[in-house]
Amino acid sequence: MAMKFDTRYPSIDDLRARAQKKIPKFAFEYLDGGCNEDVNLIRNTSELRDVQLKPNYLRAHKGSSLKTNLFGIEYDAPFGIAPVGLQGLIWPNSPEILAKAAFEHNIPFILSTVTTTSIERASELTEGKAWFQLYHPTEDKLRDDIIKRAEAAECPVLVILCDVPTFGFRPRDIRNGLAMPPKMNLTNILQAFGRPDWSLQTLKHGIPNFEVLKPYMPKGLDLTQLGKFMDDTFSGRLNEEKIKPIRDMWKGKLVIKGVASHEDAEEAIRLGLDGIIVSNHGGRQLDAGESTIKPLSTIAEKYGDQIEVMMDSGIRSGPDVARAMASGAKFTFMGRSFMYGVSALGNAGGNHTISLLKTELQQVMDQLCCETTRDFPNHLVK
Repeated sequence: MAMKFDTRYPSIDDLRARAQKKIPKFAFEYLDGGCNEDVNLIRNTSELRDVQLKPNYLRAHKGSSLKTNLFGIEYDAPFGIAPVGLQGLIWPNSPEILAKAAFEHNIPFILSTVTTTSIERASELTEGKAWFQLYHPTEDKLRDDIIKRAEAAECPVLVILCDVPTFGFRPRDIRNGLAMPPKMNLTNILQAFGRPDWSLQTLKHGIPNFEVLKPYMPKGLDLTQLGKFMDDTFSGRLNEEKIKPIRDMWKGKLVIKGVASHEDAEEAIRLGLDGIIVSNHGGRQLDAGESTIKPLSTIAEKYGDQIEVMMDSGIRSGPDVARAMASGAKFTFMGRSFMYGVSALGNAGGNHTISLLKTELQQVMDQLCCETTRDFPNHLVK
């Protein structure tokens, strides 16, 4: 097996441990934590890992391919980089690092409305292949302008977010001053001094800003006013009235992220969406909710022939990707795994993490005698 990654960090857990030593505590806890008591954060991965796969050792095997077709595009692996907010706070310049790596490896990169690089820059780095995730604005004019920017940037897929009708209650972030509005207290400043590499990179790349939203933010807006701006500018709860104008306006593929029930899956199909991402926002919104693997398997079985069913939340490794796809996902996305990688290894983190995940997944497929990613469901132990 060709080792194309840094063998000092041969697992996502190794990258997580390294990231914890490289970035300030407030940044690590923002990345690593869930909401409330972290029940659903933990459940996401633990219940996914209850899924078991069946190998076929005596069958002729012609080799395995990670290549996966989604929305008419052939990607080199069945996983992509999920949208993450405030990426530049976690590791300076990280959205650009990850966008470049995704392009080089031919996998999707999804840019968040509230991350720290612009739609135009992400498009430039990926030659128009980056997807864009839209937080729904309160004003139609702002919504239309952002969508037009995504269209001009040639984004092939627009992702609308349905699982943030309210911001999750995250005790760590509140203690660390990363609630809305965020503030840098003395403790955070001391933590930054204790992570000199992170601090130097922040000085090099500048204080992170919401680059997508920069054209719409009042000049001179300070952090104390940011919470009010976000509350006034965005309305997270989606419904038919909000989705239909987007479907009418957007001519590319339209995906809704955050679906966790049959009712929402049926509504997405009725409204003419092209795909759903079964997700619970990485366990950051509803601690009392189900793990993502639970609704995924039944949604995929019932609606997989009507709409592209994808999954994120709780996936951490190549075997996890295999488990999700065997359970019915046509494609998968990860956020934390890639952010651990870039926080641990800086500019090399994106390529390292993608190579590691590809290597892990290739090993699983060869072990199972699974020749294409479409064959994963045939290896599910039911």
